[in-house]
Amino acid sequence: MEPVTHLAALGDSLLATARDAESGRAASTLFAAPQLRAVVIALKEGAALAEHNAPPAATLQCLSGQARLWATGREWVLDAGGYAAIPPERHGVDALTDCVLLLTVSGTRAPEPVEVTLEASAPA
Repeated sequence: MEPVTHLAALGDSLLATARDAESGRAASTLFAAPQLRAVVIALKEGAALAEHNAPPAATLQCLSGQARLWATGREWVLDAGGYAAIPPERHGVDALTDCVLLLTVSGTRAPEPVEVTLEASAPA
């Protein structure tokens, strides 16, 4: 990974790819570690990220264009420079215009509970 990524140039490149893609989407992971992931997503106008489960903690920043983040009964329109915390529920994103987004995801889901059985030891 390069120490500095120029988001505008990367966004332009991804948007060109998204315009040619059947899905209307393109993405590039900028950084990935166990507790943090940053992804640049380009969507052509009319494309969407269909409803999906929320990660433990995430934010969405609009780098260019306009997008709509929505969850049950609520929505937020993000213009270039707009930033929103993604609600911890099922949600989706629609591209109102060609747009480039920065998704930041932090944390992991809580582990499944582990059952521990303690056995009493016999007195010595």
